[in-house]
Amino acid sequence: MKVEHAQPGCDWQAHGVSCGLWVDLSGQAWKGYVHDTAELLMVLDEQLELEMQVRPFRPQIGEEVLIPARATSSVRSGGSATARGL
Repeated sequence: MKVEHAQPGCDWQAHGVSCGLWVDLSGQAWKGYVHDTAELLMVLDEQLELEMQVRPFRPQIGEEVLIPARATSSVRSGGSATARGL
């Protein structure tokens, strides 16, 4: 099996994935989202409050969370400052 690592300038779409930085103000909430594809979320700063399939949890900074395709999820910026993630 060949493992490819993302390099600066990597064409994510050529690998069938996308990556983006998102920024949410304190208290921003996204409720009841369902995506057709799996989503990998990594918190960069400030903690987020997540709920997936009615199970609440709070990932730590740098922790990766896999949200399976078609799972209902909600995200809320629970910190006192702007939250960023990938």
